[in-house]
Amino acid sequence: MLVLQSCAPLIHPLSTLSREYNHHAPFPSCKLLIHTRAQPRRSLVIPRASRRESFKTQNLQKRIEEDSDGEDEDYQGEEGYPQFRGSEEERDYDRDPEFAEILGSCLDDPEKARSKMEERLRKKRNKMLHTKTGSATPMTVKFNKFDFSNSYIWFEFYNVPLDKDVTLICDTIRAWHIVGRLGGCNSMNMQLSQSPLDKKPSYDAIQGANVTPTTFYNIGDLEIQHNLARIWVDIGTSESLLLDILINALTQISSDYFGIKQVVFGGSEFENWREDLTSEDAGYSVHKI
Repeated sequence: MLVLQSCAPLIHPLSTLSREYNHHAPFPSCKLLIHTRAQPRRSLVIPRASRRESFKTQNLQKRIEEDSDGEDEDYQGEEGYPQFRGSEEERDYDRDPEFAEILGSCLDDPEKARSKMEERLRKKRNKMLHTKTGSATPMTVKFNKFDFSNSYIWFEFYNVPLDKDVTLICDTIRAWHIVGRLGGCNSMNMQLSQSPLDKKPSYDAIQGANVTPTTFYNIGDLEIQHNLARIWVDIGTSESLLLDILINALTQISSDYFGIKQVVFGGSEFENWREDLTSEDAGYSVHKI
């Protein structure tokens, strides 16, 4: 500790300085005592720098850099496969300065906004489009004594599905089941799709609430044997719209991602499917829906 006296010509170090220095951690606080004749004694304390604040600043800077580097990342899966993000944090598109500039100029100068949008699409074309890796042959759909309350749906692929193919199929069936479970596939309440195209859309909430609800009762796991697969379903109600939605999704998957030779609704047996084959080493696997 050093004492500064305004009336003294020299600065006298106290003998306690060395003792305090030896008993404290490195970088101790330094206290200066200033004596003046007109004012009472005051102390000036110079605190040591906080390492914790420094670490916080470095971590914040690192997070900002990671966010700025990930602005143009593509959220598609492997080789352009669609990927469901689930409960992950969604991107904030409201803070996209380029898109905000386009929206801001669409009223004042529509042609300028259109040209900027076309330029944006050209730059991001590779992220929006991908080369089709499916089959050019349309998927065949068959029905074999299909029962809405207790039946299998069979799949035959052109090749043994890879892990990414299985993930895409499982995600598609899972989404199909959730929409059906919530009553989203009710053909008795299709007011907008059945309304004339030349009129303004309108929806009657009372009519929609009074329609007989539909639901998707239960579904099993996806079983795979080599290039064959099956899944058990209990749709409950005879709602053909549910089947149309699944067929449309599978048709797109077969065309764009990996080939599906045929889909068969119903039947307890299917070609080369073996009930006794339950070993993973033999090509059998089960995937939770």
